[in-house]
Amino acid sequence: MSEAARFFIIQITFLSVVLILHTYLGLHIIKRTLIFSDLVLDQLAAFGALIGIALGIQYGTTGSYFVSMIAVIIGALLLAFINPRNRLIPREAIIGIMYALALVACLLLADKLSGGSAHITKTLTGSMLWVRWPIVIVTIIVYIVLLLFHYIFRRKFIGLTGNNSYSKKEKFWDFLFFTTQGIITVLVVPIAGVLLAYAFLMIPAAIALLFTNKWVPSLILGWSLGLIACLIGLVCSFNFDFPYGPSLILSLGLFFILAIIIRVFLPQKVFIKKERI
Repeated sequence: MSEAARFFIIQITFLSVVLILHTYLGLHIIKRTLIFSDLVLDQLAAFGALIGIALGIQYGTTGSYFVSMIAVIIGALLLAFINPRNRLIPREAIIGIMYALALVACLLLADKLSGGSAHITKTLTGSMLWVRWPIVIVTIIVYIVLLLFHYIFRRKFIGLTGNNSYSKKEKFWDFLFFTTQGIITVLVVPIAGVLLAYAFLMIPAAIALLFTNKWVPSLILGWSLGLIACLIGLVCSFNFDFPYGPSLILSLGLFFILAIIIRVFLPQKVFIKKERI
């Protein structure tokens, strides 16, 4: 088998697995208008990795993942329990502030590290070109466990959408939801980087929701179109020597624009609005 064939097989396998859970969680996030919550956790994972580097822990190692996990669990707690009762301050405003603080913390810490700018670039762009089978296998195992968890408790998580009471019980399930995000963030950010990880989560789900609100059809549609877009970006990156992450993000973005154009010309009755949980 040629080196090019090995490259495409491992990349396609990784993308196929990642996009399933990311699309599903993205549907939740968009429906609940928690748009920047993943960016907060992505940035906190990057901040944890930078703390690890400051402590002498090599980036991308088990120790680095552990420090990042601590950072995102703290972030999940804050996201779950900070929910202003004042209607003039939407929850998304708090999430935006948290993201800004996490980003600034990364920049300040990187400024004190040797080669800090290179570390920041690495957290933004990742290293998917060098992904290997061990990390792919670990990712597959973890994602299967998380998918089973979300399937078993799907009614709990889906029930959070549109819930205005937000009791302590809902906060607990919210924490579990954000922790799930945090786990995949810790796994994906060192590989894909903050920007591509966010694109995986948001763009396929946004494309699907342009056409249907139903969970299963939107998951299948988002995953399928997201994977096709990523494959086109992958081929362009390989053949034309484009940067990997930006190629995939741009391809996903173009698919989203195309979906908007198609949606404009579709009859309104094509758009399915309701589904039973």
